[in-house]
Amino acid sequence: MRVTRFIKAAVALTFFAVHLLSMAQPVGPQTIAFAQDTLKNDFRKAQVFEVRDEVARFPGLKFVYSDAEGQTSMLIRQIEQFIAQKVDVLVVGTNDEKAVVPVVSKAYKSGIPVIILDRGIKGTDFSTFINSDNVSIGAMGAEYIADKLGGKGQVLLLEGLKTADVTHLRSKGFLDVMAKHPGIKVIKRTGNYLRKDALVEMDKLLALGVRVDAIFAESDSMLSGARVAMESHKVDPRKVITVGCDFTSEARDAIRAGTQSGSVLFPLGGKKSVEIAQKLLAKEAVPKHVVIPVKLVTRDNLDQVTPIF
Repeated sequence: MRVTRFIKAAVALTFFAVHLLSMAQPVGPQTIAFAQDTLKNDFRKAQVFEVRDEVARFPGLKFVYSDAEGQTSMLIRQIEQFIAQKVDVLVVGTNDEKAVVPVVSKAYKSGIPVIILDRGIKGTDFSTFINSDNVSIGAMGAEYIADKLGGKGQVLLLEGLKTADVTHLRSKGFLDVMAKHPGIKVIKRTGNYLRKDALVEMDKLLALGVRVDAIFAESDSMLSGARVAMESHKVDPRKVITVGCDFTSEARDAIRAGTQSGSVLFPLGGKKSVEIAQKLLAKEAVPKHVVIPVKLVTRDNLDQVTPIF
């Protein structure tokens, strides 16, 4: 009888010791995955790297990312892969506000916290949406240009991806302000947030003999492409009022050189994403929408603002 009780006690003690040992084992790093639309876009690439660098500051976190190369179908497949891998937090940078909704919803409903970064989606199955006021971005650019033109002239609006909500919102903000200035004519072209595409569109316009008094580009990369086209057609960028968006180092240098008039600072949001991700991992409450402030940068405040990359 005593032997039996002794054996039972020994088994119980062993089980308890194993349990304590398992509890003492270090927990593996938690994974933050970033499903990004494309790395060909300077801004989108910098977003990924900002998240990567911020995650590297925390030993308990691991970072992985994917590049959909601008293809929505590939982005959806890559999100599916992250779901299968059971990542701990998913950050999504989309190129289509509608097409990704079902797969994002699937990730969210599977228990993976989802952060929508920069470009919104037509759905609500996510943890947090981080962005800036894109209508204000467009309005800031329009007000500056309208003021510099004195309410008269021809303006080129270089739009980004047609399927991205940020494009619609920036264009709305810009066009709403311009509607108050009947003496200003606006023409539109699509540059897809890529300098190459903007260069091609600007080159076409100039080859047709079209001249503009001002340009509002919904990214500094597109404005850079437009500048290259102007220079190749012997059009001096210093004589054209030009405003971009993002405020990159390239834009800062161009503003300083006088070949660009201004840029609307548009933060990457990578650091904020990691901050929110850590709260989600700790099961803390987070706001459904986080708005990062923007501002217009010109020669007047150029040295007071740090470029996003």
